[in-house]
Parts: sequence; structure tokens; C-alpha cells
Amino acid sequence: MLRLFLGLLLILSGGAAAAQQPGPPQTVATPKPAKPAPKKTAKKTPPKPKSPIARELFGAAAEPAPLAARSVGGYAKGCLAGGVSLPINGPDWQVMRLSRNRNWGNPRLLDYLERLASDARALDDWPGLLVGDMSQPRGGPMLTGHTSHQVGLDADIWLTPMPDRILTPQEREDMIAVSMLKDPFTVDPQIFTLLHVKLIRRAASYPQVARIFVHPAIKKALCQQASQAGKDTSWLGKVRPWWNHHYHFHVRLTCPPGAQGCENQKPTTGDNGCGKELTDWYAMLKKAAIAMATAPKPGGKPWTGKPPLTMAHLPKECGTVLTSGGFEPPIPTEAGTADKPPAALAALATKDAGPPVPVLTPAQLKALTGGAQGMPLPDRNPLR
Repeated sequence: MLRLFLGLLLILSGGAAAAQQPGPPQTVATPKPAKPAPKKTAKKTPPKPKSPIARELFGAAAEPAPLAARSVGGYAKGCLAGGVSLPINGPDWQVMRLSRNRNWGNPRLLDYLERLASDARALDDWPGLLVGDMSQPRGGPMLTGHTSHQVGLDADIWLTPMPDRILTPQEREDMIAVSMLKDPFTVDPQIFTLLHVKLIRRAASYPQVARIFVHPAIKKALCQQASQAGKDTSWLGKVRPWWNHHYHFHVRLTCPPGAQGCENQKPTTGDNGCGKELTDWYAMLKKAAIAMATAPKPGGKPWTGKPPLTMAHLPKECGTVLTSGGFEPPIPTEAGTADKPPAALAALATKDAGPPVPVLTPAQLKALTGGAQGMPLPDRNPLR
């Protein structure tokens, strides 16, 4: 039996070798070999990250790194050493969403917020600041809400005035900021007033401010009303449009002078942003508004966003920041994600600070996409 098996094996191997030799030229009578059936490929599963997911680890740190204060890396790819917490109550401010534990920053940011709150109340009649997300205790990527805010130099400030009383912890969790928008393209003049213009002007006026981000419709209103807040309108150049900033504005400071390893954003060009940039943003707003009001196509691929940052994407010093003081990051599970402690779960469970962007009504959508007269958009160049 063994001999028979070996003999068959030799015949088969000899046939395979013969198949590799060049054959005679084909003629009309010579049939072409049949094409092999295509192989079925197994569905590819996304590879597991080779490095731990950074947001799982930094989101679990409830205390700051006991190191000298330092912003490490860039606004969207870095961490914070020696973070300092903004007191939840000040003479001219209150911190919101306390359960998120995101009222941390570089001392440079705290000095700025305290001065802005004082100046806005004394010089511009603003009742006081409601401060939203700053950074986590050790900075780094967040579990929810932001791609920046990683180095302790960013802060969200609500456009809702501070009440004339101390809010309770539950009110700070439940209170919803007021949207400034009437529709996807326009601010509501009954809500967005000259006081808001003066507040944003004051926020942009300090030399350590690199950028302030607002919704494009708010940028348009600022371009139109800036002269009413004062003759100097050069501050407009620091205020740039960005998605979803319709109920708050986002302040970004430059790195402290002489800071090693802190990466500044490119300085503004001097353009006030009221021309072509605003025109381009309104073109994008139109597309976004139509997409939001249109039912998704059957079988369309859902938006998944970029893969999360891993520790390998961050500066090496962030590993030291993360583990300093004996902090032990959560151990990754078999599913590839980290066990979330109660602090991280609390951050995930908090409500969004503000309402969503307004969506076009069916009538507005029809007018915008081909009605008889079309839905008029706001003037895309308010200086024209």
C-alpha cells in the first residue's frame, strides 16, 4: 500500500513539473485552457493598533502629572505636564460640566481666563464667563468631544452669559448653552448681540491669543458689526470659522515664551478672513446643510472618522507624563480597548453642552436645491 501511494505521488509530481514546461504552439484545433475560478477572499478585519490607544489612557488619569508645568507637543497631538485646575467658581466665571474633569490647563491659560473674565465684566458689561472644556488633568486625547485641547492651551467659552448666582453641580451638568443660529447660515439677531461682539473682540485682543474659532455665521456677523465695537478691527484676523462653534467660542493660546517641545500653530497672515475664506466656508455650509437634511442613500458607507491616536503618535515625553507619580494606566482588554474607570465613564455620560446645528426644513431644502426662486443665502462677502 505504501509503494502504491509513493508511486501515485511520483506520477502527480511529474505531471506538475510537466505543466510548468513550455508546451507546443496552439493551433485552431488546440483548445485554450480554462481560466481558474477566482478565489474568494476573506473579509479583511482592521488590524489592531500596535500601540495603546492614547485617549483610553489619558482619559483615565484623574490627577495631573506631578511635574513642572509644561505643554508638550501640538494642540492636537500632545499632553500636559504639571496641569493646574481652574477653580470652579471665580468672581467672574463658573466652570461647567464638572463631571468631565476638564478644567485643567497650563498656568498661561488660567492667567488668561481670569483676566478675560475680569476685563469683560468691568470694560464690556459681560455678566461673567461660563467656561466649558479646557484640558484633561494630563492633557492628551479625550474620550469624547475634541481632537485638540491636548496641551492645556485651549478653552471653550460659552456664549451664554453667566447667571447672577452660583449654579448647583446638577445645573452645571444639565444646563444647555444657547445657540446663536437662526438657521444653518445666519445668526439670530435677537440672541447674538453687540455684547457678544465685544466679548469676542476682548478675547482676541490679548497678544498671547493665537486663534479664536467660531461658527462661520458668527464670523460673518463679526465682520459686519466689528466697527460698532471699536475703530480697531485688526482682531478679526485671529477669529476664524470652524464647524459646530455655534454656542461657544474656542480660544487657543500660543506656547509660553521659550517653552521647549511646545508646537505653535502657524501665525495668522494678517487677512481678516472676511473675504474669500468666508465665501469658501459658506459653500461648504451649503453642502453640509443639504447633506444633513437629505436622507442617506441605502447601503451608503457610514462616516467613521480617522483612527484614534495611539501612544506612538504622541511625543515620547507623553509616556513619562502619563505614568509620572506612580499612575498605572488601565490594562488593555482582549477586545483591544482599555478598561474605563468611573471618571472616564462619567465623562462619556455627560450631555452635550449645546444644541445641534439647525437642520433645513423640507421647504428650505427644496428651495435651496432647486425651487422656483431658490433660498437666498446670506451675503458671502459682507464687506462688498
